[in-house]
Formats: sequence, structure tokens, C-alpha cells
Amino acid sequence: MVTFSLAAEMQAPVEHVFDTIVDLRGYGRWLDPSVDYSGTLEISTDPVAAGTTYVERSGVGVRRGTVTELLAPFLVTFDQSMTVRPKLFGVIDIQVTYSLTPSAVGVRLERLVTVDLPWQLIPAGPLVVARFRKESERIVQALKAFVEGASGPR
Repeated sequence: MVTFSLAAEMQAPVEHVFDTIVDLRGYGRWLDPSVDYSGTLEISTDPVAAGTTYVERSGVGVRRGTVTELLAPFLVTFDQSMTVRPKLFGVIDIQVTYSLTPSAVGVRLERLVTVDLPWQLIPAGPLVVARFRKESERIVQALKAFVEGASGPR
């Protein structure tokens, strides 16, 4: 199991940042698709609440997620099981927690990611984790640009 975190200061109200993160249907407004993320589908409830489930499909696998913690506007945790393509590589268990703390400039966001690899992927662990880290950086940068009003995708 590997854990890493990313942090960013954002010049936006904490409520706006939080609402953007939990608006699973709205990710297309600020996050371009990538090899690792092509969109969030099959969202069980709107608005999102603890217990909401969703599906994310990508070229590398299918994530089935659940919102396991939600304390507006300060904390949300997503637990995801990703069935890797091809299936013989197993299932990666992922937990992503966003913590938001009001700051002098707006909000300090921390994205904490835990990745638990199946035995089949242990030899490739550093490469897999590096890919998760790169995608997390892309997500935090896109979120920051969007909530601060910079022109984003679409």
C-alpha cells in the first residue's frame, strides 16, 4: 500500500471548491478526459452524499466508487475499486480524500491518495504509483484553474 498527498492554495471560497469536487456530473466542465479518466458515469444520487456510488471508465480499467465520508464543506472521501485491463492484473483499491481548510487566500486543499496494488502489479508498483501521482497533479491543477476562474476545458 502506498500513500501520497498533494496540496494547493486556491483563491476561492471553500464552499465553491467543495461543491466542485462533489459535483460528479460536472467534472466535464473543468477536467479534460485523459488515458486514466474519461468521465464519471452511473451516479446513484444527486446531490452526492455519503453512500453515493459511481462508475469511471478509462483505457486502463473501470473504477467502481463510493463516497464514504462527506462533511460539507471540509471533507470528502472516495473509495474506488479499479478492475484493471486486462482483468488478469487484478483490482487496485484506491482511496482519495479531499480535505479543505479555509486560509488567508481562500482555501488550502489537500488530496490524499492511498493505492493498494494486487500482487500481480507489485513488480510494476513504482510505475503504477507514478501514474496515479501524475493524474492527481493534473486533477489538482485543473481544479485550481477552474475555481479561480481561469479558462478551463470546454
